[in-house]
Amino acid sequence: MDSALQDLGNMVAAALPGAIRASVVAFGELTLEVEASRLIETVRHLRDDADCRFVSFIDLTAVDYPTRSPRFDVVTHLLSPHFNRRIRVKVATAEDEPVPSLTALYPAANWYERETYDLFGIVFSGHPDLRRILTDYGFGGHPLRKDFPMTGYVEVRYDDAQKRVVNEPVRLRQEFRSFDFLSPWEGPVDYQLPGDEKASQDEDKG
Repeated sequence: MDSALQDLGNMVAAALPGAIRASVVAFGELTLEVEASRLIETVRHLRDDADCRFVSFIDLTAVDYPTRSPRFDVVTHLLSPHFNRRIRVKVATAEDEPVPSLTALYPAANWYERETYDLFGIVFSGHPDLRRILTDYGFGGHPLRKDFPMTGYVEVRYDDAQKRVVNEPVRLRQEFRSFDFLSPWEGPVDYQLPGDEKASQDEDKG
């Protein structure tokens, strides 16, 4: 199975010289890392070529790597019902680099790209209606970026006095506390687990 997928990856790379940056088989699926400028050409080949026939669009999302450049991977999953194969197409992109929209090839990509724009801030060039889809009107930031605070920036509540829903800045109702994340419990005697430093320190004091 893996060899057949690897052969497929090599075949696609040979058919599209310079478009495929890497071809990797893992967990029974083929992943193609594609140049963003060649994404439409590559996906059209995967859909239309008789040896591929990835005619079914499954999913599109992104992954955030804040310390990497470029920061994001846009990940698309396609299915070939005829060959019973799945494929993953990855494109690396920066915050200010649009990714070509797949809506012309797969209309089902429309809402997935809107969701990815909403939650990660990735722009899809050529999308017919790129606007937020999950967050509220006027929402600030992109919640699935790893630098987005867990509390968010605003909180929504119903105000009895105003008889309506209001948005307010988040207020933490406790003092900020700093944790050292060190365990007070002693670990195995043969080696020290991360977090056991505190137990060693306590023993030295005793």
